Amino acid sequence: MFDTSMLAVTGLAFLLAGFVKGVIGMGLPTVAVAVLTLTMPPALAAALYVLPAVATNVWQSVAGPSLIRLLRRLGTMFAGVILGIWFGAGMLTADTNGHAAVALGVALAAYATFGLLSPGLSVPREWEGWLSPLVGLCTGLITGATGIFIIPAVPYVQALQMEREELIQALGLSFLVATATLAVVLTRAGILGAEVAAISLVAIVPAAIGMYLGQIFRTRASPEMFRRCFFLGMLALGLNLASRAFR
Repeated sequence: MFDTSMLAVTGLAFLLAGFVKGVIGMGLPTVAVAVLTLTMPPALAAALYVLPAVATNVWQSVAGPSLIRLLRRLGTMFAGVILGIWFGAGMLTADTNGHAAVALGVALAAYATFGLLSPGLSVPREWEGWLSPLVGLCTGLITGATGIFIIPAVPYVQALQMEREELIQALGLSFLVATATLAVVLTRAGILGAEVAAISLVAIVPAAIGMYLGQIFRTRASPEMFRRCFFLGMLALGLNLASRAFR
């Protein structure tokens, strides 16, 4: 399935994705899938990022001070994510007409637009009881259809007014839940097989190198400027993928 050129593209994609995560603390699956989908179906791109995403998020998920509290607070959102991915993954795993790539492009463009506008939303605590499962279900359906976990869960979690360390842990938990569920779905569909899993395992190396380089870059440059460039890049990639609907 993979020739030398595709392996090279995969390595470079994860190096770039790890670099972005090292600078701004997130974005590895988003960048990896966005770049890889230029050369392969989104389902295969999503399968490739599973192990690097788990490896880079598991420590972020469990090492913080608020694991039990976050599981209680966001548990219904996580349940909605799992349910949504389970029912929404049919579009991703059975796509033969490029609809998943178009959906991915729309999701990337929406996420990038939100990131560039930075509206500074705030969710009242009393709304969380009914809003969390709804956000989780919507995010799960979008994740199942596109292979990336971003809209609307990431802006929602950022709007919960958490302390920085708690927010980082909450995002790590969210990514971990979504990635693990997606891995199960892709395995059941026969997309995450032995060959893809082996390449995904090896992809941890360039992802880790990219994260290390990104952390060095973060100490020498403006993360905010890089963040803006990241969202502009995601917007360009998203619009490019979404334009396939008109080709």
